[in-house]
Amino acid sequence: MDVEVRHLRAFVAVADEESFTYAASVLHLTQPALTRTIQQLEATLGVKLVARTSRTFELTEPGREFYNRARRLLSDLDRAVQAVRGNAVFRLGFTWLLPSPWAQQTAARFTEASGMKVTFVRCDHPPAALRRGEVEAVVVRSGQPGWDLDGVDLFEEPRVLVCSRHSPLADRQSVAWDEVPRWPLVINTANGTTQPSLWPEATLTVLETSSYDEWLESVASGAGVGVIPEIGARHTHPELHFVPLKDAPPVIVRLVMAPHVPRSVRRDFLHATQQE
Repeated sequence: MDVEVRHLRAFVAVADEESFTYAASVLHLTQPALTRTIQQLEATLGVKLVARTSRTFELTEPGREFYNRARRLLSDLDRAVQAVRGNAVFRLGFTWLLPSPWAQQTAARFTEASGMKVTFVRCDHPPAALRRGEVEAVVVRSGQPGWDLDGVDLFEEPRVLVCSRHSPLADRQSVAWDEVPRWPLVINTANGTTQPSLWPEATLTVLETSSYDEWLESVASGAGVGVIPEIGARHTHPELHFVPLKDAPPVIVRLVMAPHVPRSVRRDFLHATQQE
């Protein structure tokens, strides 16, 4: 077996963290998988790199020498990859409004770290877009298509009630969550975050629409009320009014990565999402 880049990254992570447990977390690997990778590297080189007991951890003399050289190799490789990625693009998919300023700040941090540009791609069917390789990642919210995909939960968004500006509700300072079923509820079945199942004990009058634009105009016409993440209130419509909701369950924002994304790119993007 030849020495591969994954062997080098695993060994350097173990040496940096001085712990297989912490290194496995950094690399998004299980600890047994990381241990096997280090054992493969040692078998290939024919030397022991790590002297580890249940209580102590240290590099052997060959391990220290190999660590210094491996770090330099990986540094050179990362710089070469960044130079090439100056022409590469990371496509971030979304079904509805991207969280702001999170999306713009994440894109800027990722571009600075990796050299890859970020473009934003509208996709109404995230599972299909990920499967076909049309995007490298997609942002979904609880209740939307693709919400059941395995991903990383980023943060929560509060919900607001949306009504016609002519509705009596437009004069309210707030509306309680359990009051919402008193009025016809307009649902966006394509990519909405609000579903009737959010009120399991209530009897609802539901008006279904098949797109955000249809939902918007239906609520504006007074056909019913809607419930959306608070960010939607930033995009005004002359006939709409937004009312704070009390005790509403938050919307969870999740990032789902495509299987084809290289581990190093995945790591850089996840790191960019988590910085303040």
